[in-house]
Amino acid sequence: MTMMRRAALALLGVAVALPASADTIFVSNEKSNSISVVDGDKLTVISTIKVGRRPRGITFNADMTRIYVCSGDDNRIDVVDTTTLKVVDRMPSGKDPELFVLEPAGRLLYIANEDDNMVSVLDTSAKKIIGEIPVGVEPEGMGISPDGKTLVNTSETTSMAHFIDTASHKVVDNVLVDARPRVARFTADGRFVWVSAELGGTVSVIDTTTRKVVKKIAFAVQGVAKEAIQPVGIVLTRDGTRAFVALGPANRVAEIDVQTYEVKKYHLVGQRVWNLALSPDEKRLYTTNGVSNDMSVLDMERGKVVKSVGVGGAPWGVIVKP
Repeated sequence: MTMMRRAALALLGVAVALPASADTIFVSNEKSNSISVVDGDKLTVISTIKVGRRPRGITFNADMTRIYVCSGDDNRIDVVDTTTLKVVDRMPSGKDPELFVLEPAGRLLYIANEDDNMVSVLDTSAKKIIGEIPVGVEPEGMGISPDGKTLVNTSETTSMAHFIDTASHKVVDNVLVDARPRVARFTADGRFVWVSAELGGTVSVIDTTTRKVVKKIAFAVQGVAKEAIQPVGIVLTRDGTRAFVALGPANRVAEIDVQTYEVKKYHLVGQRVWNLALSPDEKRLYTTNGVSNDMSVLDMERGKVVKSVGVGGAPWGVIVKP
């Protein structure tokens, strides 16, 4: 449809339909102890799954038949069947799990335990903790390299990214970043890891070979106070050309050119955007907005938010199943 045609329809008051999507989106709601299930075609909540208290981190198992959820106040991982949409199992997590990452092989789950300064290693087949890795104070972010050999944990109070060898389960290096690092995300080629610093207001790009920060990306949004710009969630496109960073109380998502590290655009979304996820075809970006209790849907081709979907209380994490 041409822009002129769209404008004409808008003037006539005719709704322009969104492209259909077979995606199913799952959103963890920290305050309502639930997961909202959103139909990607109708963009409406089709089910609500009750889980443990204070669910935050959320991810799929290897074949997307199960969802793992960090139920922080219950010190456990809840397991949800993606067909029946019911909790079918619970697994140990260590104390106060917040974020985790599944190894590429699909068996081990590495869990940040915020209250005891540990990363727990959960064998999802045996359903037991097989190791604990001491890290800095208040561990949160968890990222793993595409080859599964290197794990990066961020510790909020220590302001460090800890590089962990997954064979030995030992910390092999520590990289100082800005205040309160939250999320660690590897590039698809494994050459770099991006780390967001919520209070520092930056994203550090770390070379995984030298373990040096090669770039710090800062943000400036017209009309928004500097202290309100608090980077949290990060996603990168598969082709490695674009990155998107959730900026918390700034209510914006920054779109970044990965080659130049230049911020190309700030997308206005809901209030206090926490985390985000791309649709499998990368035509949409979904964001969780913790204060407005909704999920924004950003149309990547139009470059703007086309829908806001009300979910549960304080939505935190988001994942997408094709």
